[in-house]
Amino acid sequence: MSRPSGSVRPVRDWAASSRRPGSARPSRGGHIDVCVLGAFQVSTSGDLASWSAGKPGAVPAVGGAMGLAVGAKRSIVMMTLLTKDGRPKLVPDCTLPLTGVRCVSRVYSDVAVIDVGPDLSADGGACVAETYGVSHQELEEMLGLRLGTAAR
Repeated sequence: MSRPSGSVRPVRDWAASSRRPGSARPSRGGHIDVCVLGAFQVSTSGDLASWSAGKPGAVPAVGGAMGLAVGAKRSIVMMTLLTKDGRPKLVPDCTLPLTGVRCVSRVYSDVAVIDVGPDLSADGGACVAETYGVSHQELEEMLGLRLGTAAR
């Protein structure tokens, strides 16, 4: 939580939160262990697309997500696995503007927990750690991807 002065107030002895512009400084210094972000797309190699320019012709506004995504020791994403019109958000390659390259290690979604990153398999695929209400095969069909199984 942030104080009126903009300084960070500890939430617990192991966590802190801030909404002030200065809150990006810790990520640039490599002081953040884990960063949780939302996303429009995540690639199987861990690329992150989490920002939008909004209206056509609008000035892009990335905000602090770029610094957090690449500055944290580990970045994870929480998102729905499909868009409102049913398209996968976990994709082989992001088609939206990138926030960070190969920075995401795990995706928590409404139907699965999936590990991503370039070192997971020879073909650069993602590995399923857990599913909720769908089978591994159904998940692969939803995403149009071949998925491995994460080591436990």
